[in-house]
Amino acid sequence: MIKELNNSWRKTASTLYKKPEDSKILGSVELDITDLQEYISKKRKEGLKITLTHFFTLATARAIKDKLPELNTYIKRGNVKSYENINASVSVLLRENEMGSVKINMVNTLTYSDLVPTLTAKIKEARKGTENGTMKLKETMASIPWPFRGMFYWFIRKMLVDWGLSIGGISANDMGSYIVSNIGSLGLDNGYPALFPATNVSFVLIMGGVKKTPLVIDNEVKIRTVITLSAALDHRVVDASHAGILFKYYKSIVKTPELLEEKP
Repeated sequence: MIKELNNSWRKTASTLYKKPEDSKILGSVELDITDLQEYISKKRKEGLKITLTHFFTLATARAIKDKLPELNTYIKRGNVKSYENINASVSVLLRENEMGSVKINMVNTLTYSDLVPTLTAKIKEARKGTENGTMKLKETMASIPWPFRGMFYWFIRKMLVDWGLSIGGISANDMGSYIVSNIGSLGLDNGYPALFPATNVSFVLIMGGVKKTPLVIDNEVKIRTVITLSAALDHRVVDASHAGILFKYYKSIVKTPELLEEKP
């Protein structure tokens, strides 16, 4: 039991996370996805196995490209820098009690037809144990005994995040511009994410549970399907107004999901 509780990620997390010190913005919204669910069901019957994760990963990239370039930034040596491309990390369940992530490059250039097979292949690789730089660093940290693990992490964070350097091909930019995590698939209704402190991610989107609920539509009460979306944003590079723009974009794109079938 002790060995299971103290897996590589738990030992790493105990080193990384401290009491909140940095500024971040938290927010959430309930989104009516009734029409979107019907669209997804239709596309799946046609053979394209779209999920809500595919939709929100693509929609977020398009929002960043068209309306919110500020979400494609990070801090380097006290200055805001822009990423050359819009890359995303998608959280995946590797094993029964262990989460990981896979990186999708240049997401804003993709469509459903591109993303579905790409994400499927990367998840299979991750579950086989094919490690990216971030995963290798996690395993390295987990193998170091306490208290030296804390010293090692302080050094890594100072070099990668504060100084903006790369060590052995690993940098703070390895997880891309943003993270998408579907905790609804794990049975959770909603959650508020952490901004991973050893990376230059300025935005994390959490997809919560999907449920039926009564909503007022055109002055009539109707049963609709809704999802709770939560977000954490780095207040050093964005403000609450940016979160407002992002959520408004989601409300718009769920009504026209077919736009993500086309190359931007």
